[in-house]
Parts: sequence; C-alpha cells; structure tokens
Amino acid sequence: MSPQTHFFVPIFFLIFLTATLTYASTTPKTQTLNTNPNPPQIQYINPKLPLKAFRSSKKYEGSSNLVHLRYHMGPVLSSSPINIYLIWYGNWPNSHKQTIKHFLLSLSSTSAPSPSVSDWWQTLSLYTDQTGANVSRTVLIAGEHSDLRYSHGTQLTRLSMQQVISNAVKSAPFPVDHKNGMFLILTSQDVTVQDFCRAVCGFHYFTFPSMVGYTMPYAWIGNSAKQCPEVCAYPFAIPGYMAGGGPGALTPPNGDVGIDGMISVIAHELAELSSNPLVNAWYAGEDPTAPTEIGDLCEGLYGSGGGGGYIGQVMKGRDGMSFNMNGIRNRRFLVQWIWSPVLHACTGPNKLD
Repeated sequence: MSPQTHFFVPIFFLIFLTATLTYASTTPKTQTLNTNPNPPQIQYINPKLPLKAFRSSKKYEGSSNLVHLRYHMGPVLSSSPINIYLIWYGNWPNSHKQTIKHFLLSLSSTSAPSPSVSDWWQTLSLYTDQTGANVSRTVLIAGEHSDLRYSHGTQLTRLSMQQVISNAVKSAPFPVDHKNGMFLILTSQDVTVQDFCRAVCGFHYFTFPSMVGYTMPYAWIGNSAKQCPEVCAYPFAIPGYMAGGGPGALTPPNGDVGIDGMISVIAHELAELSSNPLVNAWYAGEDPTAPTEIGDLCEGLYGSGGGGGYIGQVMKGRDGMSFNMNGIRNRRFLVQWIWSPVLHACTGPNKLD
C-alpha cells in the first residue's frame, strides 16, 4: 500500500495463544484431500494455521459484502511492457537473485504449467484506468543495479530509500525509461529499514522529482531472514510462542525462508503498485494516505477455504515443499491471493471452486 504498510504486522496476545493451543490439541495440524485427477506426486493440504484472532483480515475468501473497492480516476500501469528496474541493495548471493528474478520473469511467461504465476498476474490485467486501458500482461526486467557498497549505510529510512534510487539512477550503466516502468528496491538481510518488522515488510510509493529528477513508482521489500521471519516470512517461519502447540511452519518451495517469504511480499507490492501506482487509482477506504489495496484485502490467503487465520488449500510436493503456483524453470512459489474486480472476491490460480 502507499507509503504505509505492506500489511498489518500481526500483534499476538496471550488470549490468542490460549485459544490456539486449545484448538491445536483437539484437531489435526493438516488435512489431506483426495487430489485425483491431480498428479500423484502432488497433494493438497490445509495447514491448521492460527485462529481468526491471529490477524486482522479484511476479507474472507468467498465473501464480499463488506468490501468497497473503488476506482479514484488515477492511472494504472498499462504501458506494455511494464519495465522493472531492480536495485539490489547490499550483499546478495547470486542464488538468491536468481530465485527472485525467476519469479519476476514468470509473471509474463506462458511456459509454466497451471496453476502458474502468469495465471495469478492475469487477475491484475483486469484492472483498468478511466480510458479502459488494462494493467499490462507483459512484465520485463529492464535493468539491474547492485549497490554493493551500501551507499546509504545499513540503516535506511523511507526518505533515504529515494536517495538509494537517485544513486542508482546516476550510476552508469543504468538507463531508465522513467515514463514506463517502476523501481524495485530489495534490501539484503543485514539492512534495517524504518518500520521494518515492526509495522511493514514492504511498501510502495513514487519518487520525488526534487530527489530523483522525476516521478516514478517504486516498491521496497526487505529480506527478513535474520530480523523477523516469523512476521514477514510467515508461514515459512512461526512465532516462538507457538512452538510445540500451534501449527508447524511450511517448508519453503525454494528452500530459503527469507527469499520465499520475500517473494510473496514482492508479489503483494507489485499487485498494489500496478493497480494504484500514484495512490489515486484502485483502493478501498476514504483516506488515500492509508488505503486498503487489492493485496491488503487478501492478506494471508493462499488457497480455497482460507480466511479466519487459515491460509487455505495449498499444494505440497513429494519433496515436502509447499506451494500454490508454478513458475519458469520448474520453480514453485507460495504467493498470496489478490482481489478480483470481476469476482469481487480474493482469487488465485490454484482455487478449487
């Protein structure tokens, strides 16, 4: 969402702990469904995640009477392709970069089997501006810049994030078409950011001409692996108080809690940035400084039957990795659902109904 939170970071109370432990002691942690005619190496599971009180969900899968998403006449990212200009801030192993880039390249690819990342992005293409132009189906990585020297230190603020962008723009070679695209700033696990973990896992906004030279949408997402995985990489990591009595953490599909958790946050921010790039297009609520956007409406939902603290039906491979969509090069990802302007409900490519 706009310069506010990627999502509301859950605040856990002892009363919730008592309810969760009681519930966990009387019910199985997972339910396995008959998946025929699905491939035998895949099964659907419904992890028993925390109760309704665990998070402040604004939307349960299948209900829509309390949601008032409105269009406020602003632009969407309709230019094709949507150019992503990646800024890797800090120390990034190549393996981590490749996983994230494979996800970004999967947004437009039609080569991955269903349910796919491109199927997920297709919901984004349903959003239009006042001229009827849709969010573009084509997304490209148009450029990359590595800030290996931590140009603005290891402690960033929201304002210094724009300085990081300005520094990247002035670094050659990093040509940017500022009329067609977005910046995506990713900070490594040793970088702290204002409100990170405490209130946000990522956010999006737009650059100031006084600092960058022009207005262009951008999103920031941090790697929470060493700072708060139980908050920003949930459900691949769980709060310590739940150990032994609550639900178990899911196994990340690409083998890295921080990166796999980060990818879902990246998806969340890209969805909101594309449908509300200047904070005057698609959102619910009356306050543009604190809008409820299409990712916020579906926070915590990853499959059918989700809501009230449950992520819903997701898939688990023979290797035990949990996921809900496929990407290029046999990659698998677990990405939250988003709000459909046609269905007036949260949806994803792995929905069962």
